[in-house]
Amino acid sequence: MELTEKGKLIEQAAGFLKDTYNMRTLFKERTADKNYRIEHAYRVANIAAEIGRKEGMDEEALIIAGLLHDISYGDRFETHDDWLAHGRKSAQIVRPFLTEIGMEEDRIQEICYGIAIHVDGEAGFAGEKTPFALSVEDADKIDRFDVYRIYEGLYLDSFRELSLEEKKMHVAKKLEQFEQMIKTPLATAAATTMWVARLGFQKEYYTRLQEQLENSLFHF
Repeated sequence: MELTEKGKLIEQAAGFLKDTYNMRTLFKERTADKNYRIEHAYRVANIAAEIGRKEGMDEEALIIAGLLHDISYGDRFETHDDWLAHGRKSAQIVRPFLTEIGMEEDRIQEICYGIAIHVDGEAGFAGEKTPFALSVEDADKIDRFDVYRIYEGLYLDSFRELSLEEKKMHVAKKLEQFEQMIKTPLATAAATTMWVARLGFQKEYYTRLQEQLENSLFHF
């Protein structure tokens, strides 16, 4: 099937993502991390597309922004500040690519601004925090609090190795975080609905986990 012009731009962005990651030294050592980053980028792009459709925004541009929002990954982050800057660094990588494939300057600017601010709200260049720009971060956040991250979070926190009391404290802290986060609306109604649904699922999971941990004590 012949791709539409829209499909071609998105396919080029996906190819650029893979080519860039394949050149990263760190990802040559850690194939699983590279695969996860590609899968995360696709999920963020799909979430961004849904937000774009429901909110009447530039769906193609949001998909491309979602695909490329973390393209600077694969370099080592030596400090927390390095990690905080990865949105800005990604925007620097993305801009010449979008120029090369012939995208209009105003769309390039909006995509790059959304990518640049998606970590800490700072771009390092002038721009406006439009619903489009904020939707890049929203799509990223929605994926980070979806089902896969429950597994990944427990794994990375070495949950299995904790004592029972440590597990209970860990779960209680998570539930407190969810209570606060679920009260914070995102940039659009569509994103907020998705956000509340994802957090609601996580809250239910951790509530049931809390109940199971309480049942792990001798009550008789």
